[in-house]
Amino acid sequence: MKSLKENFQKAHIVIIGSGIIGKFNALELSELGFQVTIIDPTQLQNSSNAALGLLMGNMYQKKRGRSWDLRKQSIELWPQWITFLQKFNCALNIEKPLIQLTTNEEKFKKLEKFIYESNDLDLKILERDSIFIKNINKAFQTKNIKGMISLQDGRINAFSLLKTLDKYLKYKKVNLLEEEIIKIRKSKNQWLSTTKNNRDIKSDIVILCNSLKAVNLLNNISDEIKLKPVLGQAMEIEINDAEVDLLSLPKQFNINGKNIIPKSKNKLIIGSSDEYSSKPEENTFEKLTNFLDKKPNWLMKGKISKKWYGIRSRPDGEPSPIMRKIEDGLLICTGFYKNGILLAPACSKWVANEIKIYLN
Repeated sequence: MKSLKENFQKAHIVIIGSGIIGKFNALELSELGFQVTIIDPTQLQNSSNAALGLLMGNMYQKKRGRSWDLRKQSIELWPQWITFLQKFNCALNIEKPLIQLTTNEEKFKKLEKFIYESNDLDLKILERDSIFIKNINKAFQTKNIKGMISLQDGRINAFSLLKTLDKYLKYKKVNLLEEEIIKIRKSKNQWLSTTKNNRDIKSDIVILCNSLKAVNLLNNISDEIKLKPVLGQAMEIEINDAEVDLLSLPKQFNINGKNIIPKSKNKLIIGSSDEYSSKPEENTFEKLTNFLDKKPNWLMKGKISKKWYGIRSRPDGEPSPIMRKIEDGLLICTGFYKNGILLAPACSKWVANEIKIYLN
């Protein structure tokens, strides 16, 4: 009988999808000694390129159930992976803290109750006399913003993370094929992934990480999985107001569901993932800046210097994400909605454990 190590060295794994989840699975599996091939026809167009990278772990308000278990595991794993990836990019880091704000009194009361019951010293209510609140109220020309701060949550620059993963995968000689897979099927003990050009790529294991397109590949295998598209949008806004210094604001924060990241004294990014659609509306500026009763003058006069979007997937009829064994040697990891970057370490750990069980 072959040893587990021999099975690892000889097993070929195909990962379909080159977003954060696909590349993170490749990272974990490459470290274990597997031969890995990533297949994606449009690597630069996947939804991970539109991610802002906010890691809402400890401040997640449901502290039980599968979703929390995945978050908790990822929270514990991320520092280890950051240390590892810094060998390939010393600047990669988690920017802390993360601030969640609201102008709704009822929602603020829920935040207060959550912090009181969580008994987590790294979670604190931000009162009106907090320097963070003062600076935000001043910049946004309002008086009623309140919220919470998580000293352990933060943000990973998604673009930098993807580039770092690319550098690692190149170092490990992981194959990246720019092909479109139109069908997968099992033949004897191997999986065949058929490209649009009618080429069959053989592997021992297939992992589907290609969001909405994963369902199409499962049509002949399973009809249980349903996904709906979710539009993630972001824009960079340039302002022209000498009295406003955006760098006086926290590094990353959320107001009434909109994520805000100041980039320089006169530029900031605003993003959100909350629209069930596969095509952005024309009024992107109005939609993403409509998070206060009254917009500050500088924001009303701001100019969009850059905008982008990504189509994500959310499970229809079951919790997010979908991490499941479909058949022996066929796994699916998709439907992460807003949390692909946060949950990537827990996902890759689950994938590795499932493969170990299969090959043992």
